[in-house]
Amino acid sequence: MSQDNGAHIEDGATTDASLASRAKNPKKNGPKWWLISLIAVIVAVAVVIGVTLAFGGKKDDKSASSSNQYADTVTIGLKLAPTNLDIRNTAGSALDQILIGNVYEGIVARDSKNQVAPAIASSWETSKDGLTYTFHLNKNMTFSNGDKLDAEDVAWSINELIAKGYHDADALAAVSKVEAKDADTAVITLKTPNSNLLWTLTGRAGLVFDKDAKYDLKTQAVGSGPYTVAKFVENSSITLKANEKYWGKNKAKTPTVVVKYLADDNAAVNALKSGDVQVLAPITENLAEPFKSDSAKYTVKAGNGTDKFVLGFNNASGSKLADKRIRQAIRYAINHKELIASRGGADKALGGPIPSLDPGYEDLTNLYPYDQNKAKSLMAEAGYSTDKPLQLTLTYANIYGTELGDQLRSQLKPLGIDLKVNVVEFSTWLQDVYTNHTFDISLVDHNESHDFASWTDPTYYFGYDNKNVTKLYNEGVAATSDKERDAKFAAAAKLVSEDAPADWLFNYRITTATAKGVEGFPFDLNQTVLPLYNVTYTVRYSNELPQ
Repeated sequence: MSQDNGAHIEDGATTDASLASRAKNPKKNGPKWWLISLIAVIVAVAVVIGVTLAFGGKKDDKSASSSNQYADTVTIGLKLAPTNLDIRNTAGSALDQILIGNVYEGIVARDSKNQVAPAIASSWETSKDGLTYTFHLNKNMTFSNGDKLDAEDVAWSINELIAKGYHDADALAAVSKVEAKDADTAVITLKTPNSNLLWTLTGRAGLVFDKDAKYDLKTQAVGSGPYTVAKFVENSSITLKANEKYWGKNKAKTPTVVVKYLADDNAAVNALKSGDVQVLAPITENLAEPFKSDSAKYTVKAGNGTDKFVLGFNNASGSKLADKRIRQAIRYAINHKELIASRGGADKALGGPIPSLDPGYEDLTNLYPYDQNKAKSLMAEAGYSTDKPLQLTLTYANIYGTELGDQLRSQLKPLGIDLKVNVVEFSTWLQDVYTNHTFDISLVDHNESHDFASWTDPTYYFGYDNKNVTKLYNEGVAATSDKERDAKFAAAAKLVSEDAPADWLFNYRITTATAKGVEGFPFDLNQTVLPLYNVTYTVRYSNELPQ
């Protein structure tokens, strides 16, 4: 995965001017001049050795100085913990976040701008009809166990994923065959064009495994990335060690990276304060202020991502929200600026289903600007008012807290909507909302990139069905140019937003805090793409001698 190198070592060593000065030629006409010179040299060396021993080898200088040194270990605090390491079968972005690009590598990778980048393949070509992708692989690649990695492993890995129905296999439904043309060339042939293929291969669908390796996928990992998994403690931590057999240019700069999973926000903040972790990603924006104000010790920055906080409506026939006027009224009534400000101000307004880092993004926030008068008028047309309110229930998981629900209830009340907020366990949300579709309104963070297809599936929990949207999306998928694809996706997204099957509260931006001295940690997309090879932590040691 390509990434700019933002880290460097500053040489803190200084040169003592008195020792650097040019020695004068001794006078040779005096008696025993050579003996005097020899004695002087011996005395000078003895003084240097004495100072070195007395002060633990610190460099001397006429003034205070300091030296910088990379730490052998960087400890990172993350939030969502994987329950095991089986990336072929276990759902959840936590596995992608820590394993892809660090331990496992794909035929291609994803950069911090959500664009496709070289990885195991150094380059590729696509046929004019969009049906054949030819990948040229890097040479002399190996897995962490020393096994050779070539096109046979690439073909086997993708074919095995399709045959066994591993996670994300459905994203490769258009694939006809994958074959190794030779050791350095892999070819993927499609049944129909798929403009999403390359991006899909940056995730689990494109990961390359060692077909000959024997290991427990739930607790171990054998990949080709810059790190190996040295230790895994379920729901607690992962220890990564630099891969001594790593073949590529992105060699790990820090020998050991420890990832601690801190679900409790306050515990996470305390870990950063105490130095137990040097990085916290994410940090709740409202808890970040003390670190922002202490810029001498910390760096706090919000990064772009694809998380979409979706207020999903039940669009199914017979539901209370089948009436488009009610859905539109809700969208007009929501004050997005107020919601974002209450969360610390880092998030961005989002008026439709495609976030800014995905293909087809267009700013649609003006389709439903905050307008309570229009909202009330639409509700009146539908037969509701504050005197005759509509009873609705908002159901969402407790991982999002209660504040958003309280704010939405307050914002919708003047319309004539009596909103009951039902905060439940995530497992309950999955069962009631996602699986059974027994809900009025839902709230969830859809953090997946390139996930527009859910708006073309009437069986998805939104219950949204628009044939024109599906047609435009399918045409975009079949496009053979990015320009055509993006135009089709943008048109489809605008139709979805106009129909108001949901409200997109905001594009959640991840706020990350790091201790001073940390370099190379990615701020953008770090909840889904987290390359750690470039991360370093510079420890500063004071060399000031006692007075």
